[in-house]
Amino acid sequence: MAANRRGTPTTPSPGVGVVAALEGIALIVWHVLATPVIGRKRLRWGTVATEATDSLPGDELVPKPKWSYTLGMGINAPPEAVWPWIAQIGQGRGGFYTYQTLENLAGCKITNTTAILPDHQRPMVDDDIYLHPTAPPMPIKIVNPPNALVLFGSPADIGSEESWGMSTWQFVVNPGPDGGSRFLTRGRYDHTPDWKSRLAFGRFPIEVISFVMSRKMMLEIKRLAESHEP
Repeated sequence: MAANRRGTPTTPSPGVGVVAALEGIALIVWHVLATPVIGRKRLRWGTVATEATDSLPGDELVPKPKWSYTLGMGINAPPEAVWPWIAQIGQGRGGFYTYQTLENLAGCKITNTTAILPDHQRPMVDDDIYLHPTAPPMPIKIVNPPNALVLFGSPADIGSEESWGMSTWQFVVNPGPDGGSRFLTRGRYDHTPDWKSRLAFGRFPIEVISFVMSRKMMLEIKRLAESHEP
């Protein structure tokens, strides 16, 4: 059993096990079927006021996306308590706080920690963050503790002759009311008409899968930040 920063034993991630994997699969299937009805609402799930359209750090990396999403959540903990969980995100690091068993069935080889890992608390610009051990990494492009971490992905970064698609994964934590936080995550995607580019960076099926996984991630980060807050 892992321990948190105060040495208190922590519980395993709820994303582990057959039941959790089946939950993730069921949610993905349901959202695929429900897309014609809730697709646009899903692109701004949990946001309030103008959060879905506000400028966020990293938007300039994909200035004219073909599609994007912004998800939001309130957390009853200050940004300083949320940031450690974001700082250590990644394969081979703290994991993604999602459906661990399901992701490992896809070969991700992740372990979703429930502890703050001191060795992964200082992300730096140009550090590579892996989503999958055999997939190209997403380098960090912006680090601004405790408010912003931005990852950017493009085949041009790994030696292709030209970029045929690009995306961002943006994490933003703003001070919220009553000492809490507003946690936002945004993805922006651009692609060419080529079918391979559309498959890798187009809205479907990425949007459905990323929504289910991002929602789980945000809920877990909220639980961890609130339970670890002094």
